[in-house]
Amino acid sequence: MNIMDFNVKKFAAEAGTFLSRAVQFTEEKLGQAEKTELDAHLENLLSKAECTKLWTEKIMKQTEVLLQPNPNARIEEFVYEKLDRKAPSRMNNPELLGQYMIDAGTEFGPGTAYGNALIKCGETQKRIGTADRELIQTSAINFFTPLRNFIDGDYKTITKERKLLQNKRLDLDAAKTRLKKAKAAEARAAQLNTSQPEENNIMVNVSYMLNLLHVKWLKVWAEEVTKSEQEVRITQSEFDRQAEITRLLLEGINSTHAHHLRCLTDFVEAQMTYYAQCYQYMLDLQKQLGSFPSAFRSNNNQSSSTPVPSVSASSVLASASASLPSVSNSVVTSGFSELKASSGSRKARVLYDYDAANSSELSLLADEVITVYSVPGMDSDWLMGERGNQKGKVPITYLELLN
Repeated sequence: MNIMDFNVKKFAAEAGTFLSRAVQFTEEKLGQAEKTELDAHLENLLSKAECTKLWTEKIMKQTEVLLQPNPNARIEEFVYEKLDRKAPSRMNNPELLGQYMIDAGTEFGPGTAYGNALIKCGETQKRIGTADRELIQTSAINFFTPLRNFIDGDYKTITKERKLLQNKRLDLDAAKTRLKKAKAAEARAAQLNTSQPEENNIMVNVSYMLNLLHVKWLKVWAEEVTKSEQEVRITQSEFDRQAEITRLLLEGINSTHAHHLRCLTDFVEAQMTYYAQCYQYMLDLQKQLGSFPSAFRSNNNQSSSTPVPSVSASSVLASASASLPSVSNSVVTSGFSELKASSGSRKARVLYDYDAANSSELSLLADEVITVYSVPGMDSDWLMGERGNQKGKVPITYLELLN
């Protein structure tokens, strides 16, 4: 029974406090009550925290879109996260493309130039997919998770303390309002004339009795002055204490910015590593694809050591019109074979631009004439080229022997 009485009293007290805050808040909005303003420093800290929260949420959302462009996959990951279960592992887009290319290359035949190229491209795409997974994992740990921890942890604490500060301010202003009313009542009571009238008139006596009751009612308010002053002192102390707690939490935003800066640096380094890996993978793939002369010969079993030129349609037509149509691939091949068998040198015209892959190769410009000869032990698809004092390996598919 005592416990029930205690709970009822507590509930009544909390309901009274809530009602008092609601009345104070409404009167403030209507301009009928004064409001205690926070100091400028605390207001600036609150604004800074709100701005940090707003932009952190936007950056988080866009980072998630960047790392996982598929909205359905993001929803699935969110559901599994809420269920505290691990999402099933699936191929990402580069890995899926790579697998399709490998399957297609296998179907067309690894011995064909196109099939072999598809397989090499597929393997590279799968390596890019692996790098993409590493980027997502590293970014989630070093960048996304710290930002989310701020929103779900630190900022929630700040919001809770800020709400408490708002309640303490409403309590303080409500106490000030009650004190102001009590003092006004006390002043009015002091001004009333409570002396008994000399005339024995019924209306006069009734007026006197009402006046006396009114004075007693006003004196009740006057008795509240001391109680209200004590209440103001208590609520002012609680408000100042809560304001200090909130201020200390808000000043931690500077530390949060410093931590997010380190996380941002880690994110940039992860991206830099990812793009460097992708660039190297594609560079290696480009060199491998350069070994396929299938763009200029029939798509059959070929040696895979000669780079393929990168040319426009106009340059191909120009070179085609300049060459003799009666000369077949077998004749051209036999000319290079004869040169390799002999110890002499020949003049050759360059068909397409070629950028040397390393210092052992010679860069070429279309339509220039160089001297070529064979060196013992050199790959069958390469010759040694000389241009003035420069010399280096050149691919035979870029050359046309001159008589």
